[in-house]
Amino acid sequence: MEQPIPNKNEKFLSEDDFIVSKTDTKGVIAYGNKSFIQLSGYSDKELLGSPHSILRHPDMPQIVFKMLWNRILKKEEIFAYVKNLSKDGSYYWVFANVTATTDAQGQIRDFHSVRRKPSAKSMEVIPSLYRELLSIEKSQGLEASKKFLDEQLNKQGMTYDEFVLSLQH
Repeated sequence: MEQPIPNKNEKFLSEDDFIVSKTDTKGVIAYGNKSFIQLSGYSDKELLGSPHSILRHPDMPQIVFKMLWNRILKKEEIFAYVKNLSKDGSYYWVFANVTATTDAQGQIRDFHSVRRKPSAKSMEVIPSLYRELLSIEKSQGLEASKKFLDEQLNKQGMTYDEFVLSLQH
């Protein structure tokens, strides 16, 4: 499937919107609710069986997804702000909660994500932070981006989780 060309059109979730999706252990979409399909701009046939990265906006720093995968592969939940790319090139921000689902033997069966509208407070902070992280990644690499994020969290005396959740409430 061809990757859309990003444009400056932003879509907004309503307060009542909840985007739900499920992927297999490799990130291939196995389920998406009506809101997920509608905001993505893809049909359910196009989405199901596609990698979730089909929605990845090029403005997203890789460090966010690295942290996300590290956490969920350890069966730990993670909250993250994500800028998604729709099929028509528009974008939308979400506040995502991603968890692993395990089988009876404790093995990861799939991943489940619930996303909602990010707070206005988070949108005053996250886009500029992500631009800085992405700029660092492009010029100095992923480890430098991680180091910068850790330094920002240390300055605020917060863990990643405390920081992310403080912006949503």
